[in-house]
Amino acid sequence: MEIIIVSIVAFLVSILTFFSGFGLGTILTPVLMIFFPVEIAIALTGIVHFFNNVFKLFLVGKNANKSVLVRFGIPAVIAAFIGAWVLLRIPDVKPLFIYTLFGNTFEVYPVKFVISILLIIFASMDLVPFFSKLKFGEEKLPLGGFLSGFFGGLSGNQGALRTAFLIKAGLSKEAFIGTAVVVSTFVDFTRLSVYATNVSQSGISDNIQLVVCATASAIAGAFLGNKLLKKVTLKFLQVVVAVMLILISVALGAGFL
Repeated sequence: MEIIIVSIVAFLVSILTFFSGFGLGTILTPVLMIFFPVEIAIALTGIVHFFNNVFKLFLVGKNANKSVLVRFGIPAVIAAFIGAWVLLRIPDVKPLFIYTLFGNTFEVYPVKFVISILLIIFASMDLVPFFSKLKFGEEKLPLGGFLSGFFGGLSGNQGALRTAFLIKAGLSKEAFIGTAVVVSTFVDFTRLSVYATNVSQSGISDNIQLVVCATASAIAGAFLGNKLLKKVTLKFLQVVVAVMLILISVALGAGFL
């Protein structure tokens, strides 16, 4: 049953993440946590996320903007290594606060709470007319790359911050998605390489079938997303991204994810 549920989630979220640039890891991880211990869920998600990105790299990687890729991607990769290194040295960070809602207890951690506040600010800029006319200049790209890479390595939530900067970089929708995919792939490779030195492999070999099915489903979703890309306008993409950013931000800040 878990294979079916995880595969369906991977397929649907992969379609959405193809446009937004984030979501697969953020949503798939808590779903896997229903069936597996936290460390196994993180490892399985990382594998699916990486191979899905590799597939998308072949689909749209050629559309990446080289100038933005250098200014944004290099700082992101460097920061991802730093973030992952820091994460491995603060494994027992205490929750910022804990609360109970409808009989369920939720823990809110400092890193995710800070990310949620930042994302709400970035997302609001897409919904307020005044801010929608603004674009981050190239001088802001290194900062955006560093922030998204660092938080990606530190918490696994890299895509939303990356999207918040790239969506305002003046790119076409094809260049936006292509650039996001290339950066995401290299950040994934960097942080997974660091995680691999400490993440337990127990249980992963017993779930190869789930990994294969989930990866195949995610790839199918990415393939469909690529087909739908031609029917989506950049303005629609910006609105979808803003709404998803806010939803993810609230969920992170409330401790749901």
